[in-house]
Amino acid sequence: MRAVFEEQLKKLNNAIIKMGEIVEQAIAGANKALFEQDVDLAARIIAGDDLIDNAEKDIERLCLKLLLQQQPVAGDLRLVSAALKVTTDLERIGDHATDISKITIRLSEQKYIKKLEHIPQMAEATIKMVSESIEAFVNRDIELAKKVIDYDDVVDDLFIVVKNDLIELIKQNPSTCDQAIELIMIAKYFERIGDHATNVAEWVIFTLTGTRKDSKLL
Repeated sequence: MRAVFEEQLKKLNNAIIKMGEIVEQAIAGANKALFEQDVDLAARIIAGDDLIDNAEKDIERLCLKLLLQQQPVAGDLRLVSAALKVTTDLERIGDHATDISKITIRLSEQKYIKKLEHIPQMAEATIKMVSESIEAFVNRDIELAKKVIDYDDVVDDLFIVVKNDLIELIKQNPSTCDQAIELIMIAKYFERIGDHATNVAEWVIFTLTGTRKDSKLL
């Protein structure tokens, strides 16, 4: 029975890795579409959200199969339960990539009111967080999970920089207000992506220790 359980866990890990790769591609694509004002790419990111939703459903089925057929207890039960939570966070990250792409389309015919510098940095930082949080989950690496949690400060600090820069721009030139608000929202979506990656890392700690801080996002 244990061998069967381990084999099913391997399938679960592979499915989570694959979903993570799709999500990382969505973040990178959303960032590229924004930076290059590429409407076609933004539209593909939006359409591709179905792949992420379907991946979540597939993982949910795998988890339910494990729960019903193997009836895991203690650490194994925490692992399967955490996997369900992880996929929820990954699905929401995909939603935020879609949200960013929708704003990109709305701004596609406007010249940006300032050079996009810190927002792409936020995108790179969140991709790093998502990748490492999934690696930590699959490898049960508590130290890497803690590093992901600490790295969220980088994303939060970048968000503050973006927000403050754009608020100052509005003060100097009120006509920039509408686009500035849209760009602040984009930065906020990247900040939320970082929070969801932090949640994934927190689930790693829960799996290994049975304790967990309150999630940053419900």
